[in-house]
Amino acid sequence: MRLNRFDLNLLVALDALLTEQNTTRAGKRINLSQPAMSCALARLRSYFNDPILTQVGRKLVPTPLGISLARPVRELLMRTEATLDSRPNFDPGTTRRKFRIMMSDYVSTVLMAEVTRRSQRVAPGMTFEILPHGISPETALENGDIDLLLMPDEFLPREHPNEPLFDEYYVCVACARHPGIGQRITQAQYLDLPHVVARPGAHPQRDRAADELYLERQGHERRIDVVVGEFNMLPQYVLGTTRIATMHHRLARLYASYMPLKILPLPFKCPPIREATAWHGHRDQDLGLAWVRQLLKSTAEELDRSATAGRAPAVALGAPPRHGDAARCPI
Repeated sequence: MRLNRFDLNLLVALDALLTEQNTTRAGKRINLSQPAMSCALARLRSYFNDPILTQVGRKLVPTPLGISLARPVRELLMRTEATLDSRPNFDPGTTRRKFRIMMSDYVSTVLMAEVTRRSQRVAPGMTFEILPHGISPETALENGDIDLLLMPDEFLPREHPNEPLFDEYYVCVACARHPGIGQRITQAQYLDLPHVVARPGAHPQRDRAADELYLERQGHERRIDVVVGEFNMLPQYVLGTTRIATMHHRLARLYASYMPLKILPLPFKCPPIREATAWHGHRDQDLGLAWVRQLLKSTAEELDRSATAGRAPAVALGAPPRHGDAARCPI
């Protein structure tokens, strides 16, 4: 389709070129060959009478006009996508939509795995791509690279719609046969014992857990023996050692259901966190996305009710088999 002598298909190529600033990567982004992308760039340059992207060393750098076009072109494409996805009603039983959701490995384990099991029963054609938090989750949401962002409420971008999902608090986890502590731990023990901590993302401030920030504000310093890249790795590095870890309660409860771990209350008042969801304002009327958000919320509520009633937590698919205490905790 042409508008004012402009081939509107070139808008997709222009967005990819300005995002990737590389013809090969831009082509992969929209499933075009590198020669086809070079041809699209040539046509764009001819229409705008501007290089759009110029070679600086080994990189393509946007010209001032290219920079000015990036945001409105992205906004236009996102509005178009939202319009195409909008329907007067949404039928989960027949949908073939794919949703891209960004979240931590902790939320993926304690919630999203169960969400996908439930969605398969009622929406068998729906698919998901679960992405870890990158350098800038906010940019991924703003650019439309993801449909939904899940993270602690305090870090969500406020310019887009968001809603709370569930509240969480922290506990201390140790090997079940730890020789130095019983069913409680003092603050002196907590600060003196070696710790395993998780810093899973690329943002140094955001990716420190609330307990780290709290202790820092209180002027306390603990001994950190091991730093891991995922919350799910914490129990593995605690077993068979005198190390301890501070974990989300839901995740600790899950691992303690099949590993010889003890869960202890923290010896200080650590503020809870609120996990929440955010989506782009252009998708506010997307009934399919609203259905997914409701499924996330209802699943979280039902899992909490099950835990309160004393039923065993759902174990994530792929969880290792049970082992005896002596085999897994040889202290």
